[in-house]
Amino acid sequence: MLLGEYRHNLDSKGRMAMPAKFRDALVAGAIITRGIDNCLFVFTNADWDALAKKLVALPLAQANARAFARLMLAGATDVALDSQGRILIPDYLRKYAGLKKEIVVAGLYNRIEIWDDAAWQSYKTKTENSSEAIAEKLGELGI
Repeated sequence: MLLGEYRHNLDSKGRMAMPAKFRDALVAGAIITRGIDNCLFVFTNADWDALAKKLVALPLAQANARAFARLMLAGATDVALDSQGRILIPDYLRKYAGLKKEIVVAGLYNRIEIWDDAAWQSYKTKTENSSEAIAEKLGELGI
C-alpha cells in the first residue's frame, strides 16, 4: 500500500527522493506519466500493466477514450530508483505538472501522485472546503 503525504524538493537535474516508505514497492522499477488535475502519476510495473491493458481496450471510435489513452500512454516512461532512492522526472513531465522546487508526494494506495507544492495546497483547500458535498455524492454511489 502506498499511503501518506510527503514534502520533498527537486534538485537542479529534476531528480526527487522517493519517500523511504515507498521505495520497496518501486525497487523493481516504476512508470511515471501525466496524471489528472495537472499532477503526475507513478505506478508500480504491475499496477501500470493492469491499467495499460484497460486503456488499450477502450473503444477507438470514442474521442474521449482516445484522448485519455493518449494522455496516459504517450506521456508514460519508466523510471528506476538510483542508489540514493531518487527518480529522475523528465522535463516534459515537470513542465506538464508545473513542478518547481518544492513538491508533494502523495500515496494513494495503488499509485503515487507528484504535485507542485502550491498546486497541491490549492487543490487540497478546495477539496476540504467541498468535503461534505463530495461525501454526499459518494454516498449515492454506495461508498
